[in-house]
Amino acid sequence: MVKYNKENGRKNMRLPGYDYSRAGLYFLTIVVQNRLHLFGKIERAVHIDPTKMILNDAGNMVKKWYYEIENKFPDKRCREMVVMPNHFHCIIENMETDDTLLDAHTSWDTHVGAPLRGRPENGGWRPENGGWRPENGGRRPDNDGGRVNPGDYQYGVHNKQFGATIGNVMDWFKTMTTNEYIRGVKNNNWMRFDGKLWQRNYYDHIIRDEKSYQTISNYIKNNPANWQDDKFYKSDK
Repeated sequence: MVKYNKENGRKNMRLPGYDYSRAGLYFLTIVVQNRLHLFGKIERAVHIDPTKMILNDAGNMVKKWYYEIENKFPDKRCREMVVMPNHFHCIIENMETDDTLLDAHTSWDTHVGAPLRGRPENGGWRPENGGWRPENGGRRPDNDGGRVNPGDYQYGVHNKQFGATIGNVMDWFKTMTTNEYIRGVKNNNWMRFDGKLWQRNYYDHIIRDEKSYQTISNYIKNNPANWQDDKFYKSDK
């Protein structure tokens, strides 16, 4: 249930009293501020592969940082995801943090989650292969063109973290994608955003059984085909 914070009048979108660092699967959604179409477009054709999401450079950047979550947070696993024109859906798994460091062959009998599948990508981006580095203090996430606090860069892919909450992961992901998007605005003429890249909060759903997991997984995969019926749909006209 969504409740209001009495101090600031904002919605509390987390489940009260729930430990978001505990093992399990989490369906997460973050939305671009003002639902601007920043990450690409939905392409419709008549015959082969009739509906798909065509990522632009910014959309590919978001996808890249999603899979970097596993490098920053070794007890997290990245499941299904989709980058849409103005929002992002994913399923993240919190793994058990025992001495064997998260046996990948988990099951619904041992903890909440379907057996892990391999990544759809083939290796992907890695920092040791010439990945992103900040330049002279970088840009500020909340103002298109201001300066960034150098402390923001402590959230890089180094300094691996175990036992982080889903909120910690989302904060890091938003920071990294925002900082790189600002560099894209500066250096590659990416479309500017309104004040900040992402809306302040995020949506989460705790996946409690395999049926729910399959339903949400299919929802993510079919999101481009159902774009005009999506709750976050906004015409780019």
